[in-house]
Amino acid sequence: MRKVGAFEAKNTFGTLLELVESGEEIVITRHGKPVARMIREAGSKDAGVAKAAAEGIRELAKSIRPEGFDWLEWKGFRDEGRR
Repeated sequence: MRKVGAFEAKNTFGTLLELVESGEEIVITRHGKPVARMIREAGSKDAGVAKAAAEGIRELAKSIRPEGFDWLEWKGFRDEGRR
């Protein structure tokens, strides 16, 4: 983990991005105190995969309880724990 002052980070931002892209973690400091952390982006998830997973959950719920959920019943379960 590399520590870099804010002024240096401003002047070498492109280089810091290359370091982060290669997997290094950068901590940006101001007056010696950490204020920010640069880490590599984990990557975005495919929206199609998320939609397919949600649809799978809906289908599973329908197979377990085909008549659907009684929301008043569920609200009662929720409120039961609040008493």
